[in-house]
Amino acid sequence: MSEILRDKQFWDMADSFIQLANTHLNEVKPSRVSACALFAAARFNAFVITAATESKAQLIAEKESAIAYFMNQYEAMLRENLDEHMARYDAQHGQSS
Repeated sequence: MSEILRDKQFWDMADSFIQLANTHLNEVKPSRVSACALFAAARFNAFVITAATESKAQLIAEKESAIAYFMNQYEAMLRENLDEHMARYDAQHGQSS
C-alpha cells in the first residue's frame, strides 16, 4: 500500500463522508453512526484488499500485512484528529485549561 495523498480531492471526499454521517445524527446516537462508519470502512477496505490480489492464495498470504497497514493508518489518523480537536477544544467549548 502506498502513502495517502492528501490533496483537495482527498479532503472533499472525506468531507462528503462526514456530511453523510452527520445526516444520520438526527435519528440515531453518534456512537451508532460511528459504529456504522467503522463497519462500512472495514467492509470497503476488505473489498480493496481483495481487489488488489490476483488469487485467493495471494489474499491469504497478504491478509495480515494488509490488516496491519490499515490498523496503523487508522491509529495514526485518529491520533492526528484527536490532537487537532484537543488544540481547538477550549475555543470551541468556551473553556480555558
